Amino acid sequence: MKLFTGRGANQPFDCQVCGANVPPLAGGGYRNHCPYCLHSLHVDVNPGDRASDCGGVLEPVGVESGKKGWVIVHRCRRCGATRRNRAALNDPGVSDDYEVLLAISAGQAPRW
Repeated sequence: MKLFTGRGANQPFDCQVCGANVPPLAGGGYRNHCPYCLHSLHVDVNPGDRASDCGGVLEPVGVESGKKGWVIVHRCRRCGATRRNRAALNDPGVSDDYEVLLAISAGQAPRW
C-alpha cells in the first residue's frame, strides 16, 4: 500500500529553523525539508497528506543508507515522533548540503 498522497504542493517555503528561503525541487517530487540545515516540520501523518496537527520542528538526528540512497532520520522536538525522509542530493536546483548530512551521520550536526 502506497502511503504518499502528494497533497503538499512542491512550493517554496521559509525554513523556520535557519530562516533560509527554500526553493521547490527542480527535478520534480516534493521537498519536505530545508536543504541548508536539513530540518523539517511535523505536518504529515503519512507522507504528503498534511494531516498532522503537531506542527513541531523535525530535527535531523541521523542518516541511513538504503536502496533509494541517503535517508535523513528526523525526530520531532514537540512530540518525539520519528520520521525518515529521502535526501535530495542530486537536485539540479538546490541539493541538500552534503557537509551537513555528513556531520549528522557523524553525530556532529550543528545546532540551529
